[in-house]
Amino acid sequence: MSRLHLVLSATLILIFCLFSLGTDLVASAATLPEIHKRGYLTVAVKYNLRPLGFRDKNGNLQGLEIDLAQRLASDLLGKPDAVKFRPVANSDRLPAILEHKVDLVIANVTATASRSRIVSFSVPYYYDGAAIVTKNTNINQLKDLDKRKIAVLKNSSNIYYVKYFIPNAELVGVNSYAQAREKIESNAVDAVAADNSVLSGWVQESPQYHLLKSKLSAEPLSVVMPKGLQYDELRRWVNEAIARYTATGWLKERTQYWGLGSSH
Repeated sequence: MSRLHLVLSATLILIFCLFSLGTDLVASAATLPEIHKRGYLTVAVKYNLRPLGFRDKNGNLQGLEIDLAQRLASDLLGKPDAVKFRPVANSDRLPAILEHKVDLVIANVTATASRSRIVSFSVPYYYDGAAIVTKNTNINQLKDLDKRKIAVLKNSSNIYYVKYFIPNAELVGVNSYAQAREKIESNAVDAVAADNSVLSGWVQESPQYHLLKSKLSAEPLSVVMPKGLQYDELRRWVNEAIARYTATGWLKERTQYWGLGSSH
């Protein structure tokens, strides 16, 4: 091998090592003492889900879950901006913890028994659930939807709730929230059944919509944390903090501020 090839090979190896080292330093799960020493939290959040986590007109992250992350950073490290956000798609939420890319995930994750086998969940900070939105002013109760068309995501658990509470409604399967919105805008359906947090964002963006008061289910949204004995202190601290935010009314105030009603 020529001297040039040797130099090029050594350079590539060095770049690879530096890149790998830099990546680990920028984003990796840490224990509570390590977070204190590092001086900031790394948190995966949503960026397109108003009012939980979304970007405002200036591109800044806003929402209930952003507020929660900043409050945790403030209480733990003394300042709300001691947090580095990692916006994630739904499919990347749990992998962000499993691959130790972040310390916490606060991104519209429902705590379930199956998920708890691979990650740890905090006590709930908000109870989401299936809700109904419509722009028809004559529809104000569940019974008003009898024999009417309701759009719902295909394979969603919300299908079962709608069938149970409104058995005579006609369900129209859709592939996305965008498609559901197209159908209600074009009057192809009378209402949409989806998560209350999602539909609350629709109402905030478009005042012609209104949510029915009755929720069809209640599902706990929790902070996702890594498993492992080394993270026990972190998990305990997060749980105690959320319990304190609930007891003092801070969570209730923030959920109401973001148009979500009470957190419990």
